[in-house]
Amino acid sequence: MRWMVSTSMILLAMVGATQAPAASPIPCEVGSYVLTDGTRLDIAASESGRLRWRKLDGTTGALTSKGKGRWTSTLGWTDRADGHRVTFSNCERGEVRFDDLNGRREALIQIDTRFQGSGVELAGRLTLPPGQGRVPIVVLIHGAEHSSALEDYSLQRQFASVGIGVFAYDKRGTGASAGRYSQNYLLLATDAIHATREAKRLAGDRAGRIGYQGGSQGGWVAPLAARIEPVDFVIVSFGLAVSPLDEDREAIDFDMERAGFGPEIKAEAMQIADAVARIVETNFTEGYEQLDAVKRKYGNEPWFKSVRGNIAWYLLSQSEETIRRQGPRLLEGVPAQYDPMPVLANLEVPQLWIFGGQDRDAPPRQTLRRLDALRSAGRPIATVVFPGADHGMYEFETGADGERVSTRQPEDYFQRMKDFIEGRITERQTP
Repeated sequence: MRWMVSTSMILLAMVGATQAPAASPIPCEVGSYVLTDGTRLDIAASESGRLRWRKLDGTTGALTSKGKGRWTSTLGWTDRADGHRVTFSNCERGEVRFDDLNGRREALIQIDTRFQGSGVELAGRLTLPPGQGRVPIVVLIHGAEHSSALEDYSLQRQFASVGIGVFAYDKRGTGASAGRYSQNYLLLATDAIHATREAKRLAGDRAGRIGYQGGSQGGWVAPLAARIEPVDFVIVSFGLAVSPLDEDREAIDFDMERAGFGPEIKAEAMQIADAVARIVETNFTEGYEQLDAVKRKYGNEPWFKSVRGNIAWYLLSQSEETIRRQGPRLLEGVPAQYDPMPVLANLEVPQLWIFGGQDRDAPPRQTLRRLDALRSAGRPIATVVFPGADHGMYEFETGADGERVSTRQPEDYFQRMKDFIEGRITERQTP
């Protein structure tokens, strides 16, 4: 689930500012729209002046402006045109046309707030569907990314468009929130508890059942928050029930399997995981000789270039000098040996865990075995596996170079979460 989102995030982690920059202006087109056939269409800001459309069935595309309110679409995150056309005939009035269907922006209720987290002021937003009736509320918990949830999380509008209230907030040190970025799970769980209290306060009489949806690293944080202060439900998307270091080991094992190597090669590759663990456990002070020895021994072997892992990819690609300088700040606060099982074994809150069967960053096999055992012991846990999805719950295409390009999310992903939030618990299923 990526302790580090990407190499570009390393520089952000090194800055560690105590006050995040102001939020970017929100384009007029951003919002949730209802088309004439009843389809919900979300329009979000994207990079380089683009927009991104999403539907609740998981389809999505990047929009490029052609001027005069006209935009053309490319499939998912590819550069390939998908034939869709979007026109904003009058942005201020909330009018849109998606292909041959007209639509209008929904009048969602949004309340921006600043609230006290654990020793730091955080920026949040409650988004409610129109009306005065009680609604369930889901609090969205960050992963390891450094971006602004308030700017980037389309789920805050998508859930609200189907009658579910949403509280999103910028993780400490990101977006409009103050404080220093942290990956300390207990600290982040405490922030999540404060966010839930703020969501209840703002929603008032409209607040029905309330719970968490945590993606990736949020899968360690959300159950911990729910154990400290119970909620009505917890959804974990592409998270794990193993430690961060075990995640790296599983990722390397899955790398070898996908590349077609058997148990003997997997055992050799685990020597990389052992060296990585030594470096991380000693706060980047020891283990370099061990890693260098493994690289000298296996660096020319056919399987070596297939090792990706999680933290392993970074340690294999950087010099010792760079790692010693960047590593302690990069993983500051990460409890590398954190065992989530004591929390999960004592958590009575209903949980839905959703996995991608092709998740390279957070392979779910051991987690599924552990959750099965907890369910057999009486814990209220449901699991869903989407076989073709990678981390982030994205389906993908694989290029000739072996790189994956995301195309969409699974068709039922959003619906499974919606049903669970509304109290319809699913059994374990593999679509």
